[in-house]
Amino acid sequence: MLWIIVLAVLLVVFYYKSIKPLSFWKDRGIPHKKALPLIGNSAIFLCSRKSFFEYVEDLYNEFPNERYYGIHQFSKPVLYVRDLDLIKSITVKDFDQFVDHNNFIVDNVDSLMKKNLINLKGQTWRDMRATLSPSFTSSKMKTMFLLFCECSQQFVEYFEKKTENVVTIEMKDIFTRFTNDVIASTAFGFECDSLGDQTNEFYRMGKMTTMGRGRMLLISALGFFPFLKKIIRVDMFPPEVSAFFRRVIKETIDSRENGELVRHDMIHLLLEARKGRAIRDEPEMAKTEFAAVEESNIHHGKPPKLELTDEDITAQALIFFLGGFITSSTLLSFMSYELAVNPEVQEKLQAEIDQTLNEYDGSLTYNTLQTMKYMDMVVSETLRKWPPGFIMDRRCVKNYVIKPIKAHEKTFTIQKGDTVLIPTVGIHRDPRYFENPTKFIPERFNDENKTKIKPYSFLPFGSGPRNCIASRFALLQTKTLMFHLLSKFNILVVDKTQIPLKLQSSFRLSSESGIWLGLERRVK
Repeated sequence: MLWIIVLAVLLVVFYYKSIKPLSFWKDRGIPHKKALPLIGNSAIFLCSRKSFFEYVEDLYNEFPNERYYGIHQFSKPVLYVRDLDLIKSITVKDFDQFVDHNNFIVDNVDSLMKKNLINLKGQTWRDMRATLSPSFTSSKMKTMFLLFCECSQQFVEYFEKKTENVVTIEMKDIFTRFTNDVIASTAFGFECDSLGDQTNEFYRMGKMTTMGRGRMLLISALGFFPFLKKIIRVDMFPPEVSAFFRRVIKETIDSRENGELVRHDMIHLLLEARKGRAIRDEPEMAKTEFAAVEESNIHHGKPPKLELTDEDITAQALIFFLGGFITSSTLLSFMSYELAVNPEVQEKLQAEIDQTLNEYDGSLTYNTLQTMKYMDMVVSETLRKWPPGFIMDRRCVKNYVIKPIKAHEKTFTIQKGDTVLIPTVGIHRDPRYFENPTKFIPERFNDENKTKIKPYSFLPFGSGPRNCIASRFALLQTKTLMFHLLSKFNILVVDKTQIPLKLQSSFRLSSESGIWLGLERRVK
């Protein structure tokens, strides 16, 4: 008799947790994709058939005439928004009702992930963002430019020492080593040479932070099944990774508080904030990179006095490291691929680089790099076609009403706690906004054409106050390295180059077989 009662209870729980939620969108008259119990619309990942990047794009194209539509991530209903005006409302105009990111972090994981800027919420996030924003102004980027150049020159010199006529390499690997060295230098004050010393501690720890598909699926599932959070502990990273970053930051803090080292970087700003000192926010320079996002006015003004612990500081440094380590190397990899398969674009960019070197006595300065229009066009087009941040999420913190515009629509309320997703890659590849979207055409972003780009159709670094804080950093390191690399080398298609690229079945944007290209020394 007992087992019958237990079975009945389990069936009831299964129904309310896994079956009943599947009727959520139908009950509300919202267009939606049919879902399966427990796994929702995630079957394609569980079967390893398609990358998340492609899945997001396919979902966008399934509902070409809808402003928004519903899906299920596991058993949780999630709203996809594809209308540009609605995106503006959610991310900018009505931002206060969508101030948070979705919460994938469970309560009993390593505190470094709960305390970083991406996962902070509400006023705590506002205070931390206002504290960190002065680290990423264009004026601060200018002060870091020399460090970018040093890392770029070290990178190029490594390949100049090679004796082969054409050096065949996997681009994601070498660019990950470069971004590791840049962040170690600019954020932590450490000098690394990850090409020369391929097993240095910083790089090893960075590689250990990249989670496999299975681990990402498990963590995502925990985010959508709250009852599992209480019984399953899954740390984002191995314990030794967290221990390494705690040790490095502690040593850095000690050396700076003892007066041994002064560097005007993110750690410096956080230490000053802990002391209650306001960092002078210098006037912003005019925006020159089309893809760079502007800081919202809500981040301006005197940063609040925060009760920052060493753990808080470590959490911000770690997420900054992760963001640059993975996403910036992805941008560089796909940009190099497009230059190799579109040699006419590469030649035009090299001509601009050569002209710049001739006009400025063979040297590169921050201001000079900002004048390079074609460089900015190539980077912007790479971000359009291959956005590393190919989907945005927002969490509703106060009930939000979407009023009908089209004849078949009904008034719909996004409930507090609901998740909204914005499919950036679908928008970037929509022929209504970008003609021949699968073609790599940097001229979309020349002075004449970029004024025609519809607002909120180009979102490589997100939108609104919760956009990517480090967009200028990512753009500067990408342009600086490509300037130095293309001044010395041609990037070539080789036998191992996969054309067209096939994407890996992963939550991140990555190539199935790597991006293998050749570096050939230029003859001028």
